[in-house]
Amino acid sequence: MKTNHYLSLLIATLSFSQAWAQEGAISGRVTQPTQKPVSEAKVVLLQPADSTKRLTSQTDTAGRFLFRGLEQGPAYRIRVAKANFQAREVEVAPLRAQVDVGAVTLSPVRTIAVADTIRPATTQPNSTLPSNTPVLPADTSRQAVAAPPAVRDTLPPTTRPATQPVPTTTPPTQATTEPGVNGTELRGRVTDKNDGSVLFGVTVLLINASDSTKRSGTTTDAEGRFAFPNLSRGSYRLRLSNIGYNTEQIQVRPFNNVLDLGTLPLSSNSRNLKEVTVKGMQERVEQKADTLIYNADAYKVTKDANVEDLVTKMPGITVENGTIKAQGQDVKRVLVDGREFFGDDASLALKNLPSEVVDKIQVFDRLSDQSQFTGFDDGNAERTINITTRSGKNNGQFGKVYAGYGTDNRYSAGGNINFFNGARRISLIGLSNNINQQNFAMQDLLGALGSGGGGNRGGGNFGGNRGGGGGGGNRGGGGGFGGNSAGNFLVGQQGGITSTNAIGLNYTDNWSSKVKVTGSYFFNNARNRSETTLSRTSFATGGNGQIYDQNSQSTNNNNNHRANLRLEYQISKRSSLIWTPRISVQNNNSSSTVEGATRESETGAQISQTSTRNTAQSNGYNFGQNLLFRHQFAKPGRTISVGLGTTLNANNRNGLLNSENRYARRNGVDSLALIRQQSETETNSNTWNANVNYTEPLSKMSQLQLSYNGSITNSKSNKETYDYNEATQGYTSLNSILSNRFDNQYSTNRAGLSYRLRSQKGFLSAGVDYQLADLSGNQLFPRTFSVDKTFQNWMPNMDVNYKFTQTKNLRFNYRTSTNAPSITQLQNVFDNTNPLFISSGNPNLKQEYSHTLSLRYNSTNVAKSVNFFGGMFATFTANNITNATVIANRDTTLTEGVLLTRGSQYSRPVNLQGYRNLRAFMNLGLPIQSIKSNLNLNGGVNYSRTPGLINEVESFSNNYAINGGAVLSSNISENLDFSVSYSGAYNIIRYTIQPQQNSNYFSHTARFRLNWISAKGFTINPDVTNTLYTGLGAGYDRSFTLFNLGVGQKILKDQRGEIRLTIFDLLNQNNSISRNTTETYVEDTRTLVLSRYFMLTFTYNLRNFRGAVAKK
Repeated sequence: MKTNHYLSLLIATLSFSQAWAQEGAISGRVTQPTQKPVSEAKVVLLQPADSTKRLTSQTDTAGRFLFRGLEQGPAYRIRVAKANFQAREVEVAPLRAQVDVGAVTLSPVRTIAVADTIRPATTQPNSTLPSNTPVLPADTSRQAVAAPPAVRDTLPPTTRPATQPVPTTTPPTQATTEPGVNGTELRGRVTDKNDGSVLFGVTVLLINASDSTKRSGTTTDAEGRFAFPNLSRGSYRLRLSNIGYNTEQIQVRPFNNVLDLGTLPLSSNSRNLKEVTVKGMQERVEQKADTLIYNADAYKVTKDANVEDLVTKMPGITVENGTIKAQGQDVKRVLVDGREFFGDDASLALKNLPSEVVDKIQVFDRLSDQSQFTGFDDGNAERTINITTRSGKNNGQFGKVYAGYGTDNRYSAGGNINFFNGARRISLIGLSNNINQQNFAMQDLLGALGSGGGGNRGGGNFGGNRGGGGGGGNRGGGGGFGGNSAGNFLVGQQGGITSTNAIGLNYTDNWSSKVKVTGSYFFNNARNRSETTLSRTSFATGGNGQIYDQNSQSTNNNNNHRANLRLEYQISKRSSLIWTPRISVQNNNSSSTVEGATRESETGAQISQTSTRNTAQSNGYNFGQNLLFRHQFAKPGRTISVGLGTTLNANNRNGLLNSENRYARRNGVDSLALIRQQSETETNSNTWNANVNYTEPLSKMSQLQLSYNGSITNSKSNKETYDYNEATQGYTSLNSILSNRFDNQYSTNRAGLSYRLRSQKGFLSAGVDYQLADLSGNQLFPRTFSVDKTFQNWMPNMDVNYKFTQTKNLRFNYRTSTNAPSITQLQNVFDNTNPLFISSGNPNLKQEYSHTLSLRYNSTNVAKSVNFFGGMFATFTANNITNATVIANRDTTLTEGVLLTRGSQYSRPVNLQGYRNLRAFMNLGLPIQSIKSNLNLNGGVNYSRTPGLINEVESFSNNYAINGGAVLSSNISENLDFSVSYSGAYNIIRYTIQPQQNSNYFSHTARFRLNWISAKGFTINPDVTNTLYTGLGAGYDRSFTLFNLGVGQKILKDQRGEIRLTIFDLLNQNNSISRNTTETYVEDTRTLVLSRYFMLTFTYNLRNFRGAVAKK
């Protein structure tokens, strides 16, 4: 790689961005009418024509504020606000160099009396938040210079039933006042005053009138609603604020039970002034309770960018090998305005929605539906991203279509179209290509893949450390041109080259005021071709280790249908029903050819070799459903919820094995073993579970929960293997050693007691469950026997959330869990898919018991747009399911009729003690104003200790990893977008046996990406990634550069069309390398990747927005 050329390009880009700004400044000070300075007041510098473009600052102890780096010429508007004061707005004449606006006076908030004839809102019998409640008029008067927010006063109702609504399940954030304790409740609904549309994500702040330090915050949900339950009786001040709208304040007098404020309209604060572009710093991120909220306008991307391009600029959010991560955790679900989008496929929403519809990105841990209702975390929280769409972008059609063709018969076509009409939203997607591009999750490709090979049946901890991959992620570079920006050159894939055809449909609507529905269907067909070279070093005592080298080719054709539904029915004010069924159906055809040889690690002498061909056909389905009933009693905080769940799945696999195996004898004469077999495996299981949770308030600040959970899983597996019979010329001879019939049942009964205490500074939740589990198995063939094990466990849990300030939060979580072995791990039948690596199950396995701890700290400086996240995570597992391996240095008899020939290996799962995994992670995000860019820094350390058994000797693999990285991304304009990133990892591997196999290795990835669009629509998109490996050994220590280039021209009206020429892997260096370390071996792999090709693509973007519409 010519580093100097890339450095020059980077310096030129940074210089260009720095020259973009012309220095200007605005200063001033904030005082009270008594001339006393007002410190810590929020000062916002607005663009008059587009108030979403803004700068944020805060006054110092002398009440002063200063904005630098402003463009000279335009006019500006300054808004000043602080709790207990009326907001002020000051207009600044067209800026010339530096301007001092002088003193801005803030007056304390006054309570304005309201006539007693104003009636409180009434409640409809079957509506939690009625739409026909009286609207209290807002005071919209403004002064010429100052524009204080409207101040209103609401008298408490005199007759109101003491009821509390069933909380909605969709809001991304919840008020810091916790549900389920005694007290009164305040609620309302926020709309746009101009068009009546509901406003999602409005900041709602409730301040105690007698003590302004006591405050609670929340945001409105997808229906524009908010609620503050469990309030102490007293006077409050309610503040409503949203980007682009005037702040409203409402004085609330003391009231009893429930006060519904009805519909609260917010008016736009845009004025008919000349448009101005603010080139300074905008508010990028804020923190509300456990939710991080990113302002999309603060992150500049090109006009045709998708949501993934946008979120990867935000601090703490990354995409690694196709997996979205937020603050180091995998994102399990993406919501759009609080509603699910294509079920649990997080990739689809980010890749198929345009960035221009996004107003905010919210990141939080989404509790289960039951936990949202009770307030007690049940351990099923998911890291979630919620996409808040812009007002005016929720009514219309938008999307894109594209088609391209290139050299080597490479092609890519597809598109997406979205029909948004308030609450009704329909999305269609489709794609077809042979360039490794997939805009969906890997779950659709892994249901029935491959014909297997020497399957390891250990637990999930078997995988060990991966050393990363080359070119286009761990599996080599994929195409990804399909009309997307150059940022999608690198996408995570399965190994090899994949041709994909896929279609999908997502539907969201409110069928009535009581019924909400969300559903999706997705189909994909993936045809994969892979070629792999690997070298595996296995460990043994006494210097008897082995080295296995393999070359393999495989083809795979997988079809998958997947459907999800979520139906919410509001039975009454206090009761609701949620039903979530899901189903997937898959079929798969695969074939593989393996050429492998084993040699002694000490002498290098070859001791065995195999030539094996496997073909397999498999099909299966998985169905599941959950039904949840929730009810609130008349007494606030007293609730009951009942859940019923079912899971059914089945899989059928037919396989053919043809293998020729040679084994070196010590007398110098090789032995030859031929295997011709046909096998059929049928597995099916069903799970039934039920849970009941009852909560009882103990006081205004505390709550008790009683819970019960019961489940039973029945599994069956039947494998029949037949040897080829020369006499009958068919597979007619039953091989009883490789055949087995096994039934398994696992049942649990768990009861628990939990306590929850809340305060203004956070909450504490602690509890303990007692679980009684029974694991039984019955082998019916080839010989009969039974096993029955009972496990008793105390399972404590604790969750502590402490809020230092509104922007600094610390959370500690401790939880225990059990994991039962699968029927594959239990079934005592041999798998000889690769005759040199034989495996079987173990019916004597016990369940795992794990302790998991996490500590997370968030800090956000809104004024400086700096966000810091740090976390520590630890897992300790007793009875860890791992592997016991026998490395045969001589012929060894495993069981009657089963001979493990010298040069082969045999593994089976066992329970061992001593597994642990510790991880620490940090991320710092901050703006670099001098070059109009954002900088994200991250770093972490990892340690894992995995036990294993090698030739009856216990061993441990200790893996240490230190990693760090940085991403510098531009924030200049929609026409210029660049990023420079670096990530490196240093790995230290230590083994307790054969320490001579200890290793240290290092890998790094450096990337530069540029996306530039000229005023006339010419585009250029270079994307350069350098990957380096050292310490892996000969043939694997490499440095290679993947250079992708795209040039195009925007055409048609509003530049909605584009013709683009793309070149993938211009230098023809793409590669894929990975390292896998386990407790028994270390393995290096090289995999087939896409090589250089050219493609010409046409893309058309559809945009037809008709303005805002109310969500029903």
